[in-house]
Formats: sequence, structure tokens, C-alpha cells
Amino acid sequence: MRGQLSAEMLILIVVVMAVVGIAAVQLVGSAKETSKQISDKTQELTDKLADDEIKSPDGGYCITPDDCASGKGCTNHRCG
Repeated sequence: MRGQLSAEMLILIVVVMAVVGIAAVQLVGSAKETSKQISDKTQELTDKLADDEIKSPDGGYCITPDDCASGKGCTNHRCG
């Protein structure tokens, strides 16, 4: 009888595989949901970077003219 699987052992293997499958489906679902949330937050941050609310005012530090509010120029790293 060596090397033979009993019916109970086969049932146990099937149950374990089912539990692993269910856990995998749950993990994939959670990963998709988390990915969507990260994508939404990234888009929100990108939108804020394009807005004037984080751009430098007149006399503020800048690297390029895009860093300055109200379309001002950037001279010697200062908006104005």
C-alpha cells in the first residue's frame, strides 16, 4: 500500500488548494484596489503641481518660468 493516496488525503489536498486559491484571488483583488488608489493619488498630486497654488509668488525661488505663479519670468532664480 505504499505510494497510494487515501480518499481522505485527496480531499485534504483539494481543500488546501481551494483555500490557497481563494487567498490568491483576495490578494489580487486587494492589489488592484491599492493600485487604483495609488494611481488616483498620483494624479491628484500631478494636478496640484500644475496649479498655481504651489507655485512661487513674486520674488520667490524658481528654476524655470513654469515654477512662478501668474506666468511671471524666472531671473536669477527669482520670480518676477
